[in-house]
Amino acid sequence: MRDGQDNGRMGIHPEHPFATPEPERGPVRRLRGRLASTVTLWTAGAEPGRAGLPVASTLIADGEPGRVLGLLDPESEVFDALTASGTFAVMVLDGSQQRISDEFAGLVPVPGGAFRNHGWTETEWGPVLVGATTWAGCTVENTRPCGYGELVEGVIRYVELGEAEPLVYHRGRYRTLG
Repeated sequence: MRDGQDNGRMGIHPEHPFATPEPERGPVRRLRGRLASTVTLWTAGAEPGRAGLPVASTLIADGEPGRVLGLLDPESEVFDALTASGTFAVMVLDGSQQRISDEFAGLVPVPGGAFRNHGWTETEWGPVLVGATTWAGCTVENTRPCGYGELVEGVIRYVELGEAEPLVYHRGRYRTLG
C-alpha cells in the first residue's frame, strides 16, 4: 500500500524492500526525487522482440519538428529495441495504470511478460497500449551517455491526445493530480 491505496504489489512492505534508504542516497538522486514527474511508458520493437520501460525522466520540446527526450537505462531491453528499430512509442500513463508501470519496471511478477496482460496495437513506431489516451510515435535522432543513463532524443512523428489525469511519480510514490 502507498498512501492507503493498494498499488497491486505483492508483499508485506509498503516500500520496495531492496530500495536504498533515502538518507543513504546521494544528494543528486535525492534532488531528482523531489521533482514530480509524469510517468510515461516507452515501447519499441515488434513481436517477438518488443520491449517496454516506464520512464519518468521524459521531456517534450516544442518545435518543428517537436522532440521527445528521455533518460533510459542503456542496458534495458527497450533501449536495445529502439536503437535497433530506429522507432519507439511514448505513452502517458494515467492514474489507473500504476500496475502497468510496476509490471514494466519488473517490480511485480508477470508470468509470460508484461505485454501479455494488456491489449496492444502494433504501430509503425512500436506497440501502443489499447486505450492509451495520449501517446506519440517517434523516430530516434540521437543517443548519448548522460549521467548513469543514456539520453535518447527522438523526433515526434505522430501525436494522439486524450483527456486523463496523468500518473505522477514523486519521492518514490505514485500520485495523481486529481
